[in-house]
Amino acid sequence: MNHLERIVVATREEVARRRRERPLEDLSPPPPRRPFAEALRRPGLSLIAEHKRRSPSAGRIREELPLQEVVGAYERGGAAALSVLTEGPNFGGSLADLAVARAASGLPILRKDFIVDRYQVYEASSAGADAILLIVAALTPGELTELHELAAELDLAALVEVHDAPELDAAARVGAKLIGINNRDLTTLRVDPRRTFELRTAAPDGATLVAESGFSRRDQLEELAGAGIDAVLMGEALMRAADIEAACRALTAPTILT
Repeated sequence: MNHLERIVVATREEVARRRRERPLEDLSPPPPRRPFAEALRRPGLSLIAEHKRRSPSAGRIREELPLQEVVGAYERGGAAALSVLTEGPNFGGSLADLAVARAASGLPILRKDFIVDRYQVYEASSAGADAILLIVAALTPGELTELHELAAELDLAALVEVHDAPELDAAARVGAKLIGINNRDLTTLRVDPRRTFELRTAAPDGATLVAESGFSRRDQLEELAGAGIDAVLMGEALMRAADIEAACRALTAPTILT
């Protein structure tokens, strides 16, 4: 069993426990949506700034800094949207982090987690997410279709994540309008930043493309913008910065334009 498979198995067990403890009918009504997809379609390269305390590949990143301080710095630094890790065992996140982020920032929020069950989509909606992540490698074709359709019903944006050509084809088949190209192979954790450039030319016409993993420098973001990528998701490099707001602003200056 590879790394991704182990996480998916554990996630399914955890979701079953949460569903028993809090059935769908007990979930709170969702707050008003913020326009996640629209935030990524503005001119230039949009930054999705991620709050991430730790990860399997990087270990501890910055667990001591209050989440509200991080997301506030991201917003002041010019991020277009937020990504908040809500997976606990591997990334140190929780659903409660969504509420904290929403209270501290006016930016739209992506729930970053291993979404494998309908319950998690309702859960994300109730907790204040504006978008969810659907990882093609973690889902069967039927599950991907079902969860993508449910997100649309609940007015949640769905960022469909791929890391190779067959997964990109799967995203196209479900009609994904937001596609994340992850340069990290989740089965091995190896990163290849050129993957974004290799796959972008095969992406469906009109799809909003988000580059994920392996980017930390302005020149890399300028190259992404020049290649027609719409947004980049960054977490570790920003979380480790001594001045998060300044690091964010240095990457979002208006000269990064197509």
